[in-house]
Amino acid sequence: MTEFKDNDREIHLFRMRLTALVALVFICFGLLVARFVWLQVLRHDQFALQAEGNRIALVPIVPNRGLIVDRNGVVLARNYSAYTLEVTPSKLQANMESTINELSKLVEIDARDRRRFKRLLEESRSFASVPLRTRLTDDEVARFTAQRFRFPGVEVQARLFRQYPLGETASHVIGYIGRINQKEAAKLEEDGIDANYNGTEHIGKEGVEKKYESYLHGTTGYEQVERTAGGRAIRTLSRTAPTPGSNLILSIDIELQKVIEEAFGEQRGALVAIEPSTGDVLAYVSRPGFDPNLFVDGIDSQNWNELNTSLDRPLMNRPLSGTYPPGSTFKPFMSLAALELGLRKPSDAIRDPGFYILGGHRFRDDKPGGHGVVDMYKSVVESCDTYYYQLGNEMGIDRMSDFMKQFGFGELTGIDLEHEKTGVRPSKEWKAKRFSKNRAAQKWHGGDTISISIGQGYNNYTMIQLAHAVSTLANDGIVMKPHLVKLIEDGATKQRTQTVPKESRRIPLKQENLDFIKRTMVGVTQESYGTGFRAFANAGYVSAGKTGTAQVIGLRGGKYNANAIDERHRDNALYVAFAPADKPTIALALIVENAGFGAASAAPIARKALDYYLLGKRPPPPKPKDGVGASLPAGAAPKAAPPAAPVIQAAAPATPGVPATRKE
Repeated sequence: MTEFKDNDREIHLFRMRLTALVALVFICFGLLVARFVWLQVLRHDQFALQAEGNRIALVPIVPNRGLIVDRNGVVLARNYSAYTLEVTPSKLQANMESTINELSKLVEIDARDRRRFKRLLEESRSFASVPLRTRLTDDEVARFTAQRFRFPGVEVQARLFRQYPLGETASHVIGYIGRINQKEAAKLEEDGIDANYNGTEHIGKEGVEKKYESYLHGTTGYEQVERTAGGRAIRTLSRTAPTPGSNLILSIDIELQKVIEEAFGEQRGALVAIEPSTGDVLAYVSRPGFDPNLFVDGIDSQNWNELNTSLDRPLMNRPLSGTYPPGSTFKPFMSLAALELGLRKPSDAIRDPGFYILGGHRFRDDKPGGHGVVDMYKSVVESCDTYYYQLGNEMGIDRMSDFMKQFGFGELTGIDLEHEKTGVRPSKEWKAKRFSKNRAAQKWHGGDTISISIGQGYNNYTMIQLAHAVSTLANDGIVMKPHLVKLIEDGATKQRTQTVPKESRRIPLKQENLDFIKRTMVGVTQESYGTGFRAFANAGYVSAGKTGTAQVIGLRGGKYNANAIDERHRDNALYVAFAPADKPTIALALIVENAGFGAASAAPIARKALDYYLLGKRPPPPKPKDGVGASLPAGAAPKAAPPAAPVIQAAAPATPGVPATRKE
């Protein structure tokens, strides 16, 4: 049977399909037009800006970091450029270890480089480049460049590096820079200055490098660079030059610094020397030191562990963070307090039997049998403890504390370094707070005052505080803020700004009292029985000083014997001085840790420092010590002791019990 086609129906279906297809084409075309209008009309400005951004790159120009020089222009920190092999972990296509192994065939990469790289990798973000090798040679750069296509994520970059040409010398003053870690990056962002660190890899970590970071860094510049789709630069469109960082002119005399560091030899300790009239810190010594160059590229774990685990603590900034009892260097200030408070006249004297009794305890002097008749002059010159035991008991701890506060004991000096410690200036209030959880220990005892009166007990001060106090005394009570940076030189204009242009304040003191205390300190070096006479015999100038010896551990009634005590438990040796005595241009305080008597170990270092600064005499290299003590130099004629003065009777003898201090 024959079937007939329904032509009308088929034509209708064809037309419907054709209509649908045409509608679909128009819809698609409409969508394309709409998208075109959206991209080219409505969002034109935005995408034009993005396109321009893809074509033009904004490249930061890192500014030259400011130089650091001493007061005479000797360069202590400078910059140099070098090539660095850097790895960006997020861009690597191969295993990190295998990549480094392949790179080592082109560029020398030793175990230290690998250790440092591993440590920096842990501190960095994955998208940040991390240096694998620094200071590449031209041959190494050429070898890598020829094979660069094999190492995506690895680049050679030209970088500015910091160099400290004098190594360990003044390392605690200068400090060092290091790579910016995540915590520092967050702080920069919080402070709103992260944009100024675009392209910058390093930041000040310690010393004046850190304290004056905002001056040293400068202002980052920018270049607008046209580039291809592949990222290759074609030409520079515009350039905003960077502003170099400011230069720092330190108050330090680096040659004096070297002389003092050499004088310490292998001994541990600290010394701060200040110009009294200005507050300029002339020398700032912390021994042992460290090489700041180790930190610039990122210190490796081996060197880091050696520095951190050393018993000598070379990273510790001793003048700033080390706190010590001042020992008998405290006595001139005690005498000045007695005069100012009206508790003593210079002529008042005691008869010293060699001890002082308080509450049934015998506080012994260092000299068996005592010093005889002792007035204020002799008490300082010969360093008589008994005189100050009695004076301290009469003065009381609170009056003592209030007076010492004026000279900055137990207070921040404000020196331009971070992490300064306040130390401890004892008082009844301090002890109550210190032992707040132990009510029995809060009570102040008379014996506490006795120990503090000779610079022992709870007394704990930094060498910068002690040097500041001596400088203020030498400057007749005019307080100048101690500072390490004398001038800041603008990196662009070269204009110089003084950091401490005027005095901080004046302590109301009677000039006759100041003059007398200075005479007693002159007597320490000029009288034959003075504790500093041997060290300063035939000096060629007249200096004022005071020796000190301070306990490190209590002896619990025993007699001090250096040979029977662990070396690190032996007494500390101290010395304070200013010179010339009539018009001081330098004042200093120093400590030699666990070295014994101040006269034998600390005073000779002070002598070398003053000899160089005042006379230009550079001492011969230090020789190994054969023993403690100093002999009287040839031709040094002893001087007679001053006549006896009226007597104030000391306390009567009683039973022994408290150990004596040692010979100064």
